[in-house]
Amino acid sequence: MTQPIVLNHGAKGQAIVQLQKALNAAGAKLEPDGDFGDETEKAVRAYQLKVGLVVDGRAGEKTLLALAGADCRRLLHNSHLLAAAKRLGVELAAIYAVNEVESAGAGFLANGKPKVLFERHVMHARLSLVRNEDDDSAALLAHADQLAATYPALVNRKPGGYAGGVAEHVRLAQARLIDALAADESASWGAFQIMGYHAQRLGYASVAEFVELMHRSEADQFEAFVRFIEADPALLKALKAKKWADFAKRYNGPAFARNLYDVKLDRAYKRHADCGCGGQKVAA
Repeated sequence: MTQPIVLNHGAKGQAIVQLQKALNAAGAKLEPDGDFGDETEKAVRAYQLKVGLVVDGRAGEKTLLALAGADCRRLLHNSHLLAAAKRLGVELAAIYAVNEVESAGAGFLANGKPKVLFERHVMHARLSLVRNEDDDSAALLAHADQLAATYPALVNRKPGGYAGGVAEHVRLAQARLIDALAADESASWGAFQIMGYHAQRLGYASVAEFVELMHRSEADQFEAFVRFIEADPALLKALKAKKWADFAKRYNGPAFARNLYDVKLDRAYKRHADCGCGGQKVAA
């Protein structure tokens, strides 16, 4: 999967020259020297604050698109992070850190559809789930296994089969032909990859309502992430205490250390705390 472009402090080269020129066109007064130093980071933060984007001092996909004149209305805004910090009673720098590390960079694909990742092993589990008192668990499991034998890329006891990007929507569409509800429950949605089966536990009226909102904006995707944290007292406690290993284990799973999630969270938190979160007061 292609990694999103992120220009940040310490980077050098022609891409930084172009960034500096774009920032100057937006009102900054930088020397386009190709060196992403303190002044360039300040200019990035000032621009992000001006247009309402998340003030992280990094020129990622969203900032670069905004500088190019793209429509930013569906993007996550700085005000959403400020409100989340207050709502959760969490230090603002910690909210910046989890947004930076745990989000998928952007919540939407180039074609405007929300990012999704279809999980075939979850589909097998949801098809096997007893939903009504008259359901026969053995029959449901047998049917799921039969579907797995016929459509192993869509229903399987084992994870895998990922296609990435737009192709994940193709897999999801195919799975909906088998069972629409189970398919939507079996996909993770948006920038924060919240699984559809969490919908009602997080206070949504239905999985359908959740999916509709994941299509609407990154703010709605971030709302699902905030609800996910609120619904897990231990996760919220770890975030408040900045116990990053505990937070990463609960959010990313037991293999979190393999991808250094806790280390990345700690580094991101310290960077945002040191800079005061782009000029915003850090809440205690």
